[in-house]
Amino acid sequence: MSSDDILKLIAQHTREILPELEDHPFQRSDSLGELGANSLDRSEILMMTLEALDLKVPAVKFHGPKNIGELADAIHAQRVTV
Repeated sequence: MSSDDILKLIAQHTREILPELEDHPFQRSDSLGELGANSLDRSEILMMTLEALDLKVPAVKFHGPKNIGELADAIHAQRVTV
């Protein structure tokens, strides 16, 4: 699965948590915080994405990304190294 596929998963889970973003055209540069996701929402989106990928990695590994593109890249990197 590519980083772009993971980005699509993040967008899907974001729409589930924040239904008001149903029609939002997600871009790699989008920030979950700027889109209205609070810290609990962001955590839930991350956990849903990791679960969908059957990836068992501590959430703390994904503290640095500034936007969903960087988050998708970080998750992709973890999938490659596991």
